[in-house]
Amino acid sequence: MPVEQFVEKPDLETAQGYLASGDYYWNSGMFLFKASRYLEELNKFRPDILQACEKAMAVESTDLDFVRLDEAAFHTCPDESIDYAVMEKTTDSVVVPLDAGWTDVGSWTTLADICEKDESGNAFQSDVLLQETRNTYVRSEKKLIATVGVEDLIITESDDAILVAHKDRVQDVKKIVDRLKAKNQIEAKLHRKVYRPWGAYDSIDMGDRFQVKRITVKPGAQLSLQMHHHRAEHWIVVKGTALVTNGDQEILLTENQSTYIPIGVVHRLENPGKFDLELIEVQSGGYLGEDDIVRFEDTYGRA
Repeated sequence: MPVEQFVEKPDLETAQGYLASGDYYWNSGMFLFKASRYLEELNKFRPDILQACEKAMAVESTDLDFVRLDEAAFHTCPDESIDYAVMEKTTDSVVVPLDAGWTDVGSWTTLADICEKDESGNAFQSDVLLQETRNTYVRSEKKLIATVGVEDLIITESDDAILVAHKDRVQDVKKIVDRLKAKNQIEAKLHRKVYRPWGAYDSIDMGDRFQVKRITVKPGAQLSLQMHHHRAEHWIVVKGTALVTNGDQEILLTENQSTYIPIGVVHRLENPGKFDLELIEVQSGGYLGEDDIVRFEDTYGRA
């Protein structure tokens, strides 16, 4: 049936009126259209978004199965969803009613609602101890979480951060993200564990003029041939075999062996084995940002 009006995130009173009347459908967030047709509507209502994306795609590069867009161009794209940009404005949409007991699990509160609960209405995962706690969701990845005398909370722990929020206010986590971005904090940009085409690294400690990472390199993979202007690195192999280019030397390292790479020395790390290579990297220097990398060769086509 034709859509008379699409309203994204109405205020509470309006939403309650919609539900009470029974005359409205709730949008599930699933859209079906040809890409070309969507781009026509986007060009009609938000040409600035379309133009920013076209500029980002114009200088794309491939990285294995990934397409890397031009970062600077993409950052100029306005931050607005399809709901506001197109669906609230288009006059050429239809809706198909569906009754399937569906939920998009779009918030921590929704996740808590569908989880199995104890006799006090609590849902929890991993290493959790609850004392006089009611209607609370607790999720731990690594640390023990204990609660005493609380109710109606969402508590989640990860390598990156800990969130504690009232169930009625969990959507306001977006405001926290905005504050992190305003302060230019790293948590708003990167997870502690970062995946790369060759494997991943986990930043396990950081201080003034040093950083410690756990690096995993997949079998047969290699990092770029590179150097740094501001930091030295010390690599200690804890599992597997590493083929290391360190200046003019090519070194084969096994478990418990290490090498030191001074500032300005060209180097590369490769896993010649059939199992994951794991090593500890200790960086030291006056600047430890990820942009202090000068690449000379790269298997994955990165600049």
